[in-house]
Amino acid sequence: MTKRVFNAESVPLLALGYRFQWEPMQDCYVLLYPEGMVKLNPAAGEILKRISEKQQTVGELIAELKVAFDGADLDEDVYQFLEEAYVNDWIRAE
Repeated sequence: MTKRVFNAESVPLLALGYRFQWEPMQDCYVLLYPEGMVKLNPAAGEILKRISEKQQTVGELIAELKVAFDGADLDEDVYQFLEEAYVNDWIRAE
């Protein structure tokens, strides 16, 4: 098993050069960067919205998402997304 970049105490932050926003013309959240734009699915948008709004640990982020989504078991999905976003250089770990 590969070692994760993120754990419950990690603080994910948007990578430098990226801006997160709602894009009405696309009807979705996007990540803007100098070379273009990444359209985000609803789940990715919810995670990155919280990362862009405030600094919090992954544990706090997951707890907030569980409240927002009626206690859904989404821990593994959040970790998987964070790892993929890190590999794509969208976020960094603090």
